[in-house]
Amino acid sequence: MPPLLAVDGPSLIYRAFFALPDSIKGGDGTPVNALLGSTNALLRMIADRGVRAVVVCWGAEAAKYRVDAFPPYHADRPPVPDGLQPQIAAAPDFYRAFGWESADAGDLEADDLLHSYALAEEEAGGQALIVTGDRDLFQCASVNTTVLYLKTGVKGFEEMGPEQVKRRYGVPPELVPDFIALRGDPSDSLPGAKGIGEKTAADLLKRYGSLEEAIAKSLRESPRVRAALHDQGELLATFKDVATLRRVDVSALTDRETDLAGGAAAAREKGMFRMAERLEKANSVKDL
Repeated sequence: MPPLLAVDGPSLIYRAFFALPDSIKGGDGTPVNALLGSTNALLRMIADRGVRAVVVCWGAEAAKYRVDAFPPYHADRPPVPDGLQPQIAAAPDFYRAFGWESADAGDLEADDLLHSYALAEEEAGGQALIVTGDRDLFQCASVNTTVLYLKTGVKGFEEMGPEQVKRRYGVPPELVPDFIALRGDPSDSLPGAKGIGEKTAADLLKRYGSLEEAIAKSLRESPRVRAALHDQGELLATFKDVATLRRVDVSALTDRETDLAGGAAAAREKGMFRMAERLEKANSVKDL
């Protein structure tokens, strides 16, 4: 059974915006570089992977429960560039023209929705591919779910299954939230435990199996590590909760082929004429 392709919409379109110049404009003179780059990237993935359906996930910039738990969460993120904001607003309808589902997590984040679709696909007996530039999603890696971690821009990705996650972090996917809590995550403004880096975080989790056990057994550690765990125990538990993805109630998607004609019409409407011509000439995604 071909896999479901679950896409982190904000992550993909943001990377596409910076990978291509914003001098690429549509018929109305506004930039379309992010729409063009992200769509081309998705078409390549669909052709290479033979996926059965595509869902592009959206959500809040910062989930309320995460900000309530830790107010600095996402506080250091720069504002969305002026040329990108209209493209983000247009993206869901543009992608739908290709026959791709576009789903919104509401007050939660796209990450939570990606996690939920992958679980629903697994429970239905299928496999999922998660496209993202966010390492929080490494916790979703499993026998039946692979994270396609986007490299700089949208040129290629790194496949992250359970073994790859373990090689990178030294812990299995299910301990990624514990690892983030200890090591921190600058992209989310999570500082982690004072004085504990990547190697120490992985070592603690290898020996104790969870953040909670590491804190409970902190008296066994060196003065530096003991102080970090004991003095920050409650805060570290908050970091883990913030890093742990929530499950949203979603249903497994039905099979849906990419609609080349619909995509071509949407591309023409946006003034993306070269893309429209390619789509009109192709008999299938593999021809692009």
